[in-house]
Amino acid sequence: MSFLNLSLAELEDLNLNAKEQRKQRVPIETLQEERLKYLADTPSIKAVIVMFSDLEGRLHMLDYDKKFLLGSHDNLTFDGSSIRGFTAQKESDLRLRLDWNAFYWAPADFVGAGKVLIFGEVIDKQGGPYIGDMRGVLKKYADDKRASDNFTLNAANEIEGFLFAGMDAERRYSETGRFEYVNTGGYYHSLPGDPLRVFIDRAAEVQRAMGFENEKDHPEVAPSQFEINYSYADVVTAADQIQLYKFLCRQVARNMGLTASFLPKPVVGVNGSGMHTNVSVSQGKKNLFWDPQGEEKISPFAWNFVDKILTHGNDICLVLNPSVNSYRRLDPHFEAPNQIIASAVDRGSMVRVPIGNERSSRIEVRAVAPDANPYMVLYSVFKTGLDGNVSSLKNLRTAKRFLPDNIYDAMDNFSSAAWTTELFSKEVKARYVDLKKGSADRCARLLGTMVKTPEVQFHHEVYNQFLWNQF
Repeated sequence: MSFLNLSLAELEDLNLNAKEQRKQRVPIETLQEERLKYLADTPSIKAVIVMFSDLEGRLHMLDYDKKFLLGSHDNLTFDGSSIRGFTAQKESDLRLRLDWNAFYWAPADFVGAGKVLIFGEVIDKQGGPYIGDMRGVLKKYADDKRASDNFTLNAANEIEGFLFAGMDAERRYSETGRFEYVNTGGYYHSLPGDPLRVFIDRAAEVQRAMGFENEKDHPEVAPSQFEINYSYADVVTAADQIQLYKFLCRQVARNMGLTASFLPKPVVGVNGSGMHTNVSVSQGKKNLFWDPQGEEKISPFAWNFVDKILTHGNDICLVLNPSVNSYRRLDPHFEAPNQIIASAVDRGSMVRVPIGNERSSRIEVRAVAPDANPYMVLYSVFKTGLDGNVSSLKNLRTAKRFLPDNIYDAMDNFSSAAWTTELFSKEVKARYVDLKKGSADRCARLLGTMVKTPEVQFHHEVYNQFLWNQF
């Protein structure tokens, strides 16, 4: 049988059309009918990959036979007790509801011929959104803001990563004790044909095919470091694209016999990787952050958003920087955004105000690590910026305060903050802290000057569940 295997140009047309349907807010019932008919009428499709993320942001995938899915798409059950941060064994039955807005066609050499992708929403026994599914929490928040204020929450993320020699370089770190660069050129410098440039080119091609609407790509400051930028989207699509970005980069690297790593600071002595998070809010067609007469050309509404982020910076730091390794990145010697201030020019500030215009005016939350749960990050940033409190601290935007330099202080701040209980509920807070403590306690409490093997081995993005039994 000839399974679905489309060219990159054909994939891009399909994915851009689906993206336009999301922008136009085509009713979900219409999309469901259209997608189900497409699946039924396309014999070259054999399976549908349904994706969801756990509480730490780890991407999970289930392959459903197409014929089975067509008959059971409204009753897809799975065992939640096997997912870290989800339900206990006695409450393990969860369901997946397909989000027909988030339907993707992907290159066959990365996901397998005859397969398409769709994101799912985790549903609890009562039929409502599951509290541990941050994608569902973010989607509901965005929908509620749309209904109450006609707000559209927009985001784009600049995700940095490293390309290392060999496959499974993170999993094998305990054997080697080091990561091997494939390129030492540095910022914007990579000769055509070298491994880093080839990797960036291939990853960008795949992203374009997936409808990312790429803008630019380049090597970053550190050796073997990369960044591939793409356009703004609504907040749920933006978070989905982060998951797809990392997944696709890993697949491209693996096909080349290499490893794409999103550890925030895999090598001491060079710049770490961040996930600078650009956000804005629009109402109808108006960008509410833009004000040509305002300070730094952003509006009082935008500055109020910034002030709330700065007020709760320490409260949500554990969400933005969720691993032991991420606190190595918050080092001021390497342009690290560890100061809880706002600035248009200081790249050490937690919040930066980039140059913008009526269309592009935004704020950039810089103190975000690339291993963070994207749904949790974007939900925290938007809900804090829109619904949080403003501190009475004098000179809030310029007073020298700093984010924690270790995960234990970040856990204490997160646990004691009333605001994080309002964000996530006591139950989800407790589960999240338990996960973070489980990782941290497997590592040296003090970071020191060298990356320690456990902070790589037990990192939540290293795919080796077997390790967790060895403690």
